[in-house]
Amino acid sequence: MQSELQSRDVFYVSDGTAITCETLGHVVLGQFSFLPNEKTFPFVETDDKLDDLLKHIQHSYEKHGIKPLVFFSLVIPHMRERMLQAPAHCYDVLESIVQRVAEDTQMAPTPKLQRSRSVSKDSDTYFNRISAIEYTLAHDDGISLKDLNSADIILLGVSRSGKTPTSLYMAMQFGLRVVNYPFIAEDMKMLRLLPEFEFHRHKLFGLTIEPERLTQIRENRLSGSEYASSEQCEQEVATIEALFRREAIPYINTSSLSVEEITTRIFERTGLKRRLV
Repeated sequence: MQSELQSRDVFYVSDGTAITCETLGHVVLGQFSFLPNEKTFPFVETDDKLDDLLKHIQHSYEKHGIKPLVFFSLVIPHMRERMLQAPAHCYDVLESIVQRVAEDTQMAPTPKLQRSRSVSKDSDTYFNRISAIEYTLAHDDGISLKDLNSADIILLGVSRSGKTPTSLYMAMQFGLRVVNYPFIAEDMKMLRLLPEFEFHRHKLFGLTIEPERLTQIRENRLSGSEYASSEQCEQEVATIEALFRREAIPYINTSSLSVEEITTRIFERTGLKRRLV
């Protein structure tokens, strides 16, 4: 039972966005059965910010009596040393990779703060990413179905099947313009594709989920409601999967997948190209 699993504090720390630390941390922690209580500290670039972080780590250690896990990337030497002295199990996410590359290329690395994608370096890709995020937010959860010609992909599924986090991840990490549309209970009575989607069938992709998992997610949001009932969740999932099959819309089950895994599988199924930004 999930409730019986041990919980453990996990910190993601970086002098940049901490996205790399989070991504690698999620991959590693996925191999273990404990429940991570995750906290992210981006842009730890000064001693004052590091002092605040170390207080959180110390508090975690004193409260639980076990060392938290810290996935970090700090390039300033003295700050890195201070991090390693904290009462925690610390893992420098880049250390072994950088060392291997240095050995293989016979070149010395030149550490620098992780502002690897500054506006001045490549303003076009930066503003393209901002534009993609703005577009995706404007088309989140069925808010708008205008300008579908600009969409790279349109995600369909029942409410709480993972559409919004996947959409934002694709926009933020790959600069993709994503529309997501939830089929709600009222839609289930006469479920069909909206006319707006008929002209963009090649962009449609479905997300489904196990009814038990959907019930659990909805219970955390609206406990005891019909929306969260097992009967409602089972009916919605069965209906939406029938639609996907009838309309030949490719789809995947998101129940046990992270947004990174969902995105990768979507790329594999659709042939959609990553835009590195």
